Amino acid sequence: MTVNEAPEESHRVDSADRVDDGFHVFDTTLRDGAQREGINLTVADKLTIARHLDDFGVGFIEGGWPGANPRDTEFFARAKQEITFRNAQLVAFGATRRPGGSAATDPQVKALLASGAPVITLVAKSHDRHVELALRTTLDENLEMVRDTVSHLREQGRRVFVDCEHFFDGYRANPEYAKSVVRAASEAGADVVVLCDTNGGMLPAQIQAVVATVLADTGARLGIHAQDDTGCAVANTLAAVDAGATHVQCTANGYGERVGNANLFPVVAALELKYGKKVLPEGALAEMTRISHAIAEVVNLTPSTHQPYVGVSAFAHKAGLHASAIKVDPDLYQHIDPGLVGNRIRMLVSDMAGRASIELKGKELGVELGGDRELVGRVVARVKERELKGYTYEAADASFELLLRAEAEGRARKYFRVESWRAIVEDRPDGTHANEATVKLWAKGERIVATAEGNGPVNALDRALRVGLERIYPQLAKLELVDYKVRILEGRHGTDSTTRVLITTTDGSGEWATVGVATNIIGASWGALEDAYTYGLLRAGVEPTE
Repeated sequence: MTVNEAPEESHRVDSADRVDDGFHVFDTTLRDGAQREGINLTVADKLTIARHLDDFGVGFIEGGWPGANPRDTEFFARAKQEITFRNAQLVAFGATRRPGGSAATDPQVKALLASGAPVITLVAKSHDRHVELALRTTLDENLEMVRDTVSHLREQGRRVFVDCEHFFDGYRANPEYAKSVVRAASEAGADVVVLCDTNGGMLPAQIQAVVATVLADTGARLGIHAQDDTGCAVANTLAAVDAGATHVQCTANGYGERVGNANLFPVVAALELKYGKKVLPEGALAEMTRISHAIAEVVNLTPSTHQPYVGVSAFAHKAGLHASAIKVDPDLYQHIDPGLVGNRIRMLVSDMAGRASIELKGKELGVELGGDRELVGRVVARVKERELKGYTYEAADASFELLLRAEAEGRARKYFRVESWRAIVEDRPDGTHANEATVKLWAKGERIVATAEGNGPVNALDRALRVGLERIYPQLAKLELVDYKVRILEGRHGTDSTTRVLITTTDGSGEWATVGVATNIIGASWGALEDAYTYGLLRAGVEPTE
């Protein structure tokens, strides 16, 4: 492709298939979001995230800075061949031409055109001190750089957005010059001029006032790019929309430099559900939780449990008062139906639980309590008794379900009966350690003694339990421990304090968490292991024999 050719069809999106161009949702996860500490995206990662974002239905996906970054250059080349966008248009990011030069001959501008992206975002200086100190040029030359670059890209058939870097700080220092940059971009043919709170120091009222004034004084179509340094990026974005901005720049899960950017998911949910704006294709909003978690997996960061709308705790209820109200009408303690964003209600069982919490949790787990007040009362009492000893069922649904079924069925589910277990840790002169465990148990009328070594005493116990039981219960071969957490609970005797262990287990098709509590870490781990294996057999449909 020569720089004078129009972008290839693989980057084009039929306007009939997209949300109305009157409002833009612009995602910059692949560029600005990738600047977050701890994120290092491969080209394959970026392609995967781009597909997720397109599935979600954003209008624009900023892929990076071709020409300045070899990885981004490769991304645009591969995206052109490997992705047919259904909803989004791909955007290349770059800067205005250099001072004293020409956009037509500027190598970086040529690289933007060579990317084949149909839309180009240019970053331009709008703070007078940045122009003079960082660009080392005059204020007039900076305006000419904006005009020349925008005009040239428009002549080459590209749609152009201009990001006014440090706009709000620049507006405070020199409002007339900041507005002159907006005018220069708009008059040269930029479709949108984006006001950037680059340092993230603004507050909603300030954002709203400035955007309203700039809109009235310039007549340009305005967008907003907010960083989250004051914790107000989402609020600032919505304040800009209130003032007339029709283009919002966000990142998935709020990823970004320092503390991050405006979070795509709360912004979109607010626009759709609170403002009544149709900014996504039909049905896309219900995919929001799945998309959020899928992107978190790609970047290898644990999803935030308390993220608005999409966090697993976003619609979790712990207090008995809340549960009682939700049993009557879920809207009494929820601002939306969680199903609208692909999430769900979760009832947390703790020492704060009342009867309603237990009944709703039982229904969630598929255990019908049939309105048995005496049974529910016993479960409430049992939970409070156990939590007093250090157990927690908020994050251990599997252990709670076993407790609930034991009370409902009149006996605990037992697939094996433990006679004894022991774990030995041996220090050797060469500095190495040996860990060995022995378990003695009964299963299906057979006494079993099994010994195994492991990487630590808990792993040795896990292996010994497997050695002893897999012959009788082959379903256990699928089980794998995927997470292990230890907490030393407050106590009066230092190392003699109570220990709580949470274990997460998978069978390849789902995960569950179990809890164990004891005066030592190995005993607590054993309790959580017993529950994990018992629940795994319950999930597999095995009938208890003991």
